Amino acid sequence: MNDTRRTLNELLVNLFNNILAIEEANLQNQHVSLSMTEVHILEAIVKSESNMMSAVAKYLMITQGTLTVSVSKLEKKGYVERIKDESDRRIVRLRITDKAKDVLSVHDEFHKQMIDKIVNDLDIEEEQELLKSLVKVSEFFKESYGN
Repeated sequence: MNDTRRTLNELLVNLFNNILAIEEANLQNQHVSLSMTEVHILEAIVKSESNMMSAVAKYLMITQGTLTVSVSKLEKKGYVERIKDESDRRIVRLRITDKAKDVLSVHDEFHKQMIDKIVNDLDIEEEQELLKSLVKVSEFFKESYGN
């Protein structure tokens, strides 16, 4: 692996790990007692194409069984409600509670601050180049691993 590729690999791995660690620390500082995985499940319930268990599991790229275990824990903690579909009782829909909305607000504010910090120091050309590069990285992951 040449120096550029090695450095890029280290940067991506470190960036990913640092964001997760800092994000989790931020949640703890805000007195949120959920893991990043749990917060990302709440986020997926809101962002997936539908609030059905299958759609949320697909969005997260996990099995429905794995999601069921996590949703059960989040339900006990008061962050998620399960609702049986009225027209088809086999379908389970998920809804986040007001308590979960508060957590997602903290999470969103962290992301806003992170992006503001990055973008504020860039000129327009640097911002465009960063965006173009990150789109390419994102496309690679979508093409290679789905979602």
